[in-house]
Amino acid sequence: MARFPRPSTPRSLYTLYTSPSKTTPSHSHTHSPTAALLLLRHFSSGSLARAASKDEKEPWWKDSMNRLRNIGISAHIDSGKTTLTERVLYYTGRIHEIHEVRGRDGVGAKMDSMDLEREKGITIQSAATFCTWKDYQVNIIDTPGHVDFTIEVERALRVLDGAILVLCSVGGVQSQSITVDRQMRRYEVPRLAFINKLDRMGADPWKVLNQARSKLRHHSAAMQVPIGLEEDFKGLIDLVQLKALYFHGSSGEKIVAEDIPANMEALVAEKRRELIEAVSEVDDKLAEVFLNDEPVSSTELEEAIRRATVARKFVPVFMGSAFKNKGVQPLLDGVLSYLPCPTEVSSYALDQSKNEEKVTLSGTPDGPLVALAFKLEEGRFGQLTYLRIYEGVIRKGDFIHNINTGKKVKIPRLVRMHSDEMEDIQEAHAGQIVAVFGVDCASGDTFTDGSVKYTMTSMNVPEPVMSLAVQPVSKDSGGQFSKALNRFQREDPTFRVGLDAESGQTIISGMGELHLDIYVERIRREYKVDATVGKPRVNFRETVTQRAEFDYLHKKQTGGQGQYGRVCGYIEPLPQGSSTKFEFDNMIVGQAIPSNFIPAIEKGFKEAANSGSLIGHPVEHLRVVLTDGASHSVDSSELAFKLAAIYAFRQCYTAARPVILEPVMMVELKVPTEFQGTVAGDINKRKGVIVGNDQDGDDSVITAHVPLNNMFGYSTSLRSMTQYGLAIDNNPIYLCLPFPIPGLPSTLTDDHVWDHHMDSLLAYKWLNTNEDYPMEFANLILDCMWLFNRDWEACVEHIWREANSCADLLAKRGAS
Repeated sequence: MARFPRPSTPRSLYTLYTSPSKTTPSHSHTHSPTAALLLLRHFSSGSLARAASKDEKEPWWKDSMNRLRNIGISAHIDSGKTTLTERVLYYTGRIHEIHEVRGRDGVGAKMDSMDLEREKGITIQSAATFCTWKDYQVNIIDTPGHVDFTIEVERALRVLDGAILVLCSVGGVQSQSITVDRQMRRYEVPRLAFINKLDRMGADPWKVLNQARSKLRHHSAAMQVPIGLEEDFKGLIDLVQLKALYFHGSSGEKIVAEDIPANMEALVAEKRRELIEAVSEVDDKLAEVFLNDEPVSSTELEEAIRRATVARKFVPVFMGSAFKNKGVQPLLDGVLSYLPCPTEVSSYALDQSKNEEKVTLSGTPDGPLVALAFKLEEGRFGQLTYLRIYEGVIRKGDFIHNINTGKKVKIPRLVRMHSDEMEDIQEAHAGQIVAVFGVDCASGDTFTDGSVKYTMTSMNVPEPVMSLAVQPVSKDSGGQFSKALNRFQREDPTFRVGLDAESGQTIISGMGELHLDIYVERIRREYKVDATVGKPRVNFRETVTQRAEFDYLHKKQTGGQGQYGRVCGYIEPLPQGSSTKFEFDNMIVGQAIPSNFIPAIEKGFKEAANSGSLIGHPVEHLRVVLTDGASHSVDSSELAFKLAAIYAFRQCYTAARPVILEPVMMVELKVPTEFQGTVAGDINKRKGVIVGNDQDGDDSVITAHVPLNNMFGYSTSLRSMTQYGLAIDNNPIYLCLPFPIPGLPSTLTDDHVWDHHMDSLLAYKWLNTNEDYPMEFANLILDCMWLFNRDWEACVEHIWREANSCADLLAKRGAS
């Protein structure tokens, strides 16, 4: 692939210190990686480069910035991202041996540094590295493909200048491909597409290209034509340079350029014309040449593709097979040719000293330091903070200011990351991605040199979609358990930890089952703490449905001063829609009860309402009215009236016909339109009520009220129904509806219906304390409760004997 003409006076750090005899550095990738790293390390301060270029018109950093690329590699699960990164590192000389993700040697890919990643064969954490290709420095971040780890993709794309979207030639555009592409649009990242796995059976790159145009709305065209497919895949034809490329050698390291095969000339001419037409639609210069029927040279076409790609109007599509070592080097050339350098990307900051006025950053080392902490990681030497430098220079030993917290911190150590390995450096400038130790901060904090008060816009953090109750097996390991949860919460913004005040359970929330399972496994491995997980307890409520009177006398004589207190009044439900959960009114006329005892009575009723007699959950939407009472001049006390209020509440509670309230969650689902019917049917199965259905592009947005008790594991079920093509927004709004009972009328006036309702509550309470039996037994118990005269245990044992499985239970429900 042709490169742009180099400036007449090279000023890159690499070329400035080469031997005088070598006036022009070679463009091949066969430089000694050790020598290149020594040069970069030795002159990292850039002081000699600046001194040498003082008298020149262009700044010392211009050529160095032009030869820098920051890219990310993203895709759907198992599309070959990590395999592709492994080949890139091999061809650029960063590693000297290729290891597969699930290789027989058990070593695993370089970028999968965690043991869990190598065992499961998936990427869990994004990993950063850097390499040199044809005198260009390329910083790469390899991201996970699983939807559970979507935050890793979010924060990587937030700080990158370009990206490679990997698509499987068999699977095509899949659900996570759509999600990743949406994230790239959100952060305005120019991208290339790479259709991988052309060696697989069923590979069809033209089908995938059409899917990218229809599903992703890409304005794209192929940059290459494959020579053969599946087992016959031999090489590629470059449509820009019009050369056939073959990859020889044990690892495809030798590229042989030949003439186009005669039998493919017609196809190549057609695809090249398609490419020129597609680029002409978004580039005026090339359109003028094309409309005049003038021949388009390779240089003109390459420059037009670059302009359109940097402007995010065009997506070049490359092809190959990373596993078979074909097509990776042309893709690297495409990164250099078509993706922007840091100075070509517009970055903005908010000036806190001017009421968050938007400021455009120059993106050069000449300005004040502005850096964003986009990722935290617990390393062997403390917290490791990944920084993207947007402007200025950062040096080891410098003091930097955290604008979000106002703290001033010193940089004790500055490193560049190569997966889990570190290389110490003395200085880094704008456009680079580095890591620092010993800096206490949070993800998303902005650092400056103190001369400006700029903050970078934060990244999008999706809300968790699944929760689990977790607790350590051993009480002695509570300290390590808390330490692990605090660390993971700092590292991952989508991992939340909370304590349920009612149940006392520790609740962890995340993006899915795999996400939470990984953290539980990491707690066991890294902190040696075994933890048990389970379904979180749903916090039901109770309320009353009618008015009930109370008149209770608490009288106790034990020798000496006794206890005496009488309270009279009534309890009733609050009006529907009332925001108050508990209301106490003192309607006593006169001094039947001294006023100093009234607060104790209110406290007693509140304490009694904390635990209803049906299932032991708090009673809400309750109004207590005190109308009369009596006191004793000697024996009455605050304790006596408090106890009188508690017993009075218990006395009248059953007469007020209490019911259970079930928390109902408002859920918003965004799913592909073709799965709308399936999702709606599943919501109905979960006793949900659909309250809204809107269209957003190709997606349907469904709003529904679903009982929280039926939502456990829903995100996993929904992903399997929609092939991962969903976004869930669990709105933290809880509605309370009566506990559902099959066949129960809405009115509770009929005595038989009321008895049936109370029986169902008792059955529920019994099942709630006997976890050996699944909840499906509740309705079966109700069906045969009269047969066993409300002996719930005998009823359940009978049903258990009659059926061998839960499915049998439901099948034999009528017979039982």
